[in-house]
Amino acid sequence: MSESAFDAFDGDVLSLDVPAALESMRVDRALSMLTGLSRSEVNVVIDRGLVRVDGRVVTKASMTLMEGQRLEARLPQPDDGEVAPDPTVRVDVVHDGGDYVVVNKAPGQVVHPGAGQRDHTLVAGLVARYPRMGELSREGLCEPQRPGIVHRLDKGTSGLLVVATTPEGFINLTSQLRERTMERTYLGLVEGHVDEERGVVDAPIGRSSRTPTMMTVRSDGRPARTSYRVLGRLDKPQRVTLLELKLDTGRTHQIRVHVATIGHPVVNDLRYGHRRDRRLADERFFLHSSTLAFDDPRSGQRVTTHADLPEDLVPLVEGLAFR
Repeated sequence: MSESAFDAFDGDVLSLDVPAALESMRVDRALSMLTGLSRSEVNVVIDRGLVRVDGRVVTKASMTLMEGQRLEARLPQPDDGEVAPDPTVRVDVVHDGGDYVVVNKAPGQVVHPGAGQRDHTLVAGLVARYPRMGELSREGLCEPQRPGIVHRLDKGTSGLLVVATTPEGFINLTSQLRERTMERTYLGLVEGHVDEERGVVDAPIGRSSRTPTMMTVRSDGRPARTSYRVLGRLDKPQRVTLLELKLDTGRTHQIRVHVATIGHPVVNDLRYGHRRDRRLADERFFLHSSTLAFDDPRSGQRVTTHADLPEDLVPLVEGLAFR
């Protein structure tokens, strides 16, 4: 395709200055990490002339990046059709409430199809086990690609989320989320020592005008509030703080944006942070949805579920005493 293909293509735009963490990395690998696309999908985007570095179209996936270069990419739009059931997808059900299920999402698992991944998502595995979820989109309650999705977790975040399996469950749970009676608690390891033992970040979040795939604090953004409590601090191998974080709202990338705003980005968060921890996979950062509480849609009884830290995160907090 010609150089004008980049501007003519209708799709989301990734645009950012290459950070130090991506110095000397192949452009295809960097884009895969930043977007969630597979390497093969990234290569298709490159072959179509939809990736530029400093304004010049990239022709080789093996090209290495330098800090400060301007990286731009046009990302494909997801299919609008219904999610195809996929029984091979791993689904860890913590609690089945009839109108909903609480699942423990694995790190690296994508919740629903999007520009970064279309197949082998958590939703595809759930639809295979709970076929009635397909009725939710057919009745117009939710988008075809997101049947039953009440709230989401980023690909790199592990832990608990609740998914509705019936129309009654979806209507009730989304109402609880909107009215902020659903409690969502996370464990996050952040860079540096957070001085205050407790705190609140109350700052509106909106999409970045400079990099549309990222979120940022901005005055015209949607209200967002995150409270935190220090569980412990470590000095070696680097200065970090383990936080318990509670969402009062649920904006895209909210915790990651808020802790970065106060100068303590989540460990290994290459999008909003600074340093890479070699002990974690490239697309994995230390953020885990540990507790989820809400009212059962039928009985009204409070349901509280917990998920322990997954094995890949435990070594990073060894020597830190916390419950």
